[in-house]
Amino acid sequence: MRKPELAAAIADQTGLTRDKASEVITAFTDQVSAAAARGEDVTLIGFGTFNIRSREARDGRNPQTGASIRIPASKTVASRPARDLRIKSAD
Repeated sequence: MRKPELAAAIADQTGLTRDKASEVITAFTDQVSAAAARGEDVTLIGFGTFNIRSREARDGRNPQTGASIRIPASKTVASRPARDLRIKSAD
């Protein structure tokens, strides 16, 4: 599902216009991004958690030349779904 489809589904469920639902989605993603930039976690009970994870510096290889390169340390946003949201396997 892409953003326009999500906006349409939210609009149908809430009675908002599609444009207003799209604005709500944009505001949500902007707030999650801003919290991540501040280093804060965002937890939505029943949905999941967005948090910052640090990646250590590591050695890698350039796939075109095979040359060894140093990949610097970085930070990234990770998400973890709530237990109720996880898909259970059919095993």
